[in-house]
Amino acid sequence: MRNADLEGAYLEGVNLKGAYLGFANLNGATLQYADLEGANLNNANLNSANLKGANLKGANLNGANLRGANLCNTIMPSGSVMYSGC
Repeated sequence: MRNADLEGAYLEGVNLKGAYLGFANLNGATLQYADLEGANLNNANLNSANLKGANLKGANLNGANLRGANLCNTIMPSGSVMYSGC
């Protein structure tokens, strides 16, 4: 799904484990509680995305835009939990 335009998409709780979302537009998307473990989000636009409770463990976020994203209880690539936006 490289370069996919998923702006504002409602993807709550979806399983995107290992998905390739490089350069995807996920601006304002709802990814709350989504499983993105090992996903490639290289240069993805996650501006204002809701990632509350999402699993990003092992995900590639190189160059990703997370400005304004809700990272409340989000598992980050390193396995640590973020509380930004709680």
